Amino acid sequence: MLLDALLLQLGYNATLVALGAALLGTSAGITGTFLFLRKRALVSDAVSHATLPGVCIAFLVMAFAGGDGRNLAGLLLGSAVSAAIGLWCMNWLTRNTRLAEDAAIGAVLSVFFGLGIVLLTVIQTLGVGRQAGLEGFLLGSTAGMLYSDAVVIAAGGAVTLLLVLLMRRPMTLVAFDPEYAAARGLPVDRIDMLMMGLVMAVTVVGLKIVGLILIVALLIIPAVTARFWSERSDHVVFLAGLFGGVAAYLGAALSASAPNLPTGPLIVLVSFAFFVLSLFLAPNRGVLAAVLRHLRFQRRVHLRQGLLALAQGQAIYESLTLRLLRRAGLTRADGVATARGRARAAKALRDERRWQVVRSDITHEAAAALYDGLRDIETVLTQDQIQEIDRQIGGPREVMS
Repeated sequence: MLLDALLLQLGYNATLVALGAALLGTSAGITGTFLFLRKRALVSDAVSHATLPGVCIAFLVMAFAGGDGRNLAGLLLGSAVSAAIGLWCMNWLTRNTRLAEDAAIGAVLSVFFGLGIVLLTVIQTLGVGRQAGLEGFLLGSTAGMLYSDAVVIAAGGAVTLLLVLLMRRPMTLVAFDPEYAAARGLPVDRIDMLMMGLVMAVTVVGLKIVGLILIVALLIIPAVTARFWSERSDHVVFLAGLFGGVAAYLGAALSASAPNLPTGPLIVLVSFAFFVLSLFLAPNRGVLAAVLRHLRFQRRVHLRQGLLALAQGQAIYESLTLRLLRRAGLTRADGVATARGRARAAKALRDERRWQVVRSDITHEAAAALYDGLRDIETVLTQDQIQEIDRQIGGPREVMS
């Protein structure tokens, strides 16, 4: 069943939902990356919650105009207007009052969402239009999605994705360094508003599939996941789109293979699964990589301290140090240094004396700043500089047996 869903073999409606969700996830991941890099992740939460009053008002307008109130294009238009008003309110509060952005976000989020819940309750008591399923905009609902609905969602996701790709360079510059962007003559405020407008567009388009409560996850989680895998902004943008698209596609496929499970929450859970895998398995920033780096650092410290102890004829009591020295072929089973171990120990002791000279000589201040007790001095100084230091400290000494 799941394989059929992944291969788009479960029927026309399931195929529409999966493809529309994939486009939405890709555009959400890419758009959310700029929001994440700009350190304004919570803005998406305010924008998404501000859409609910617009959905309810649009439903009432269409219902009293003689329709059933469920036209998706009309509902999305209403949510876009409401989200735009909420975004404007948030920006006005931030710029014209002493409220910080997080406080303005909290105010807009709570007030607009509260108004939306009140209107939703009023709609249920009025008995106008086709109210069934309207609450699906909270968590998303793809049951009974029509072809026209899927086209609206897919087209909206595609247009948003195209706009993001066209404006990615100025948005990247503003996200990383708005002061430098302003110095280069870029309209930072307008680019910021464009960024927020794209977030609003993704939020509105994603209401039917993911819902206004969960759309923030689809905007932010793929971007955070991608950040584990790369340091380059263009790679992060690409990976965020990939993670978002694949998560949305898999979530929609899972929902199609198990009709009783909602699409939006499944998409978010798949996206979170990618996040957890990246958190642990990413090659540079993952937990596993950090643990391995720490273990390698510990081994280097133990080897270095063991070599210095061998060079000075000191006893080694640390079992890990003895084990590492023996495994590296630097000592025998009884703890006595091998010929290779004596040579390495002599080199380690001499390097320590070289570093002492470097750290006490102001002419080597830049090199001294790199000292960490493990770095090879040959990677910092030239051979001529090392020979001059050797003349100061005298000839090499034999390792004590």
